[in-house]
Amino acid sequence: MLYQRLFLVVLLVVYAVLAVATMGYEAAFSYEPVGPRAFPLLLLILLAAGTVYLIIRPGHMAEENADTPLTKHVLGKLVLCVLSLSLFAFFFEKLGFVVSSFLFAIAMCRLYNGGWVTSVITGAVMSVAFYVLFDRLLDVPLPLGVLSGLGS
Repeated sequence: MLYQRLFLVVLLVVYAVLAVATMGYEAAFSYEPVGPRAFPLLLLILLAAGTVYLIIRPGHMAEENADTPLTKHVLGKLVLCVLSLSLFAFFFEKLGFVVSSFLFAIAMCRLYNGGWVTSVITGAVMSVAFYVLFDRLLDVPLPLGVLSGLGS
């Protein structure tokens, strides 16, 4: 448990260094009211808050996960998770957000023992909902890829 907390303290230092680095972000033109440094700072603040919670949490919670063995099964899931995320990033522009996030969501559901029907429904709902949220409501342009004929 001591090593976990030491690692978390190191993470806090990394977050602080990254926060200092983001202070110098300047946009050549103003494309949003808060500027380009707000989003990385907000993310770093949230990460730091979660890390502080993990450092000061009660000891029994840390002991529950302290003995989780790093077996071949766990390592295999980690490798498949990283591979799925890498494929998502690779196909993001080519296939578009909706298709690539649909396939990624199915892969993640299946990786954590979700049934096929549940995985497909979850993937479809999440990919379309996140597309509508980011592209339509938050005005963050996302690529449509193979579905570009359907876009407005």
